[in-house]
Amino acid sequence: MVFHTYGNKENKAVVLLHGMLMPYQIWKRVVQEFAGGYYVIVPELDAHTEDETSEFISIRDEARKITEYITNELNGEVYLLAGLSMGGRIASEVAKNTSLKIENLVVDGAPLMKVNGLFKGIMKNNYKSILKSARARDPKVKASFGKNFLPGEYWETFLKIADNMSGQSVDNIIGTVFMPFEFIKYRDDMKILFMHGTKGNESVSKKGALKMKEFNPKMEIRCFEGLAHGELFCFRQDQWLNELKEFLS
Repeated sequence: MVFHTYGNKENKAVVLLHGMLMPYQIWKRVVQEFAGGYYVIVPELDAHTEDETSEFISIRDEARKITEYITNELNGEVYLLAGLSMGGRIASEVAKNTSLKIENLVVDGAPLMKVNGLFKGIMKNNYKSILKSARARDPKVKASFGKNFLPGEYWETFLKIADNMSGQSVDNIIGTVFMPFEFIKYRDDMKILFMHGTKGNESVSKKGALKMKEFNPKMEIRCFEGLAHGELFCFRQDQWLNELKEFLS
């Protein structure tokens, strides 16, 4: 894991966690928005490091490393912890640590519910197929990339991830992302926002959001009708930022 930092360390901290197969640069627009007044930290999660090979072991292992960083480098205090998809699952795990003071937890499309083995097997095969085609520089993958996954500007950084990510890391990510999540009541002084769409596998995110709210009744849920997993953040980022800033205010 590699930690990228922006802004003045004396300011309140903002920690941003990307999703599976996403480059850390996906947070570029958010970093530009916050780095002037906050200290922004964007980790390259394991198996997503572009300049070196790293292995993803588990969600809990990622959460442990981020917790240690927050404890050692940020005095255990974070103004905003935000995560997309897999990053949202990791953020939700980090926020369980009551020794940390996290003022705001924001997750988008976090998968917090267990799914069956068949579904996990299909996802593993699909991701491995995408990575194989990307490593072969298949033009069909590039053609669909900017329409269905991430904006085209991230193609080259995505290829660096694809070249480095192992099949074992894919297995470990899918295997632990969809393990049962232990829902708890978070600290009373932490505000929580859970965003999700409604298309496709966003039903998993919706169920997780409702379950989390059972334990944290003050949590806010914002559902975006007709949007797929990650679509709001990836392709409507100005709207996503407005939702975030409205919540924080």
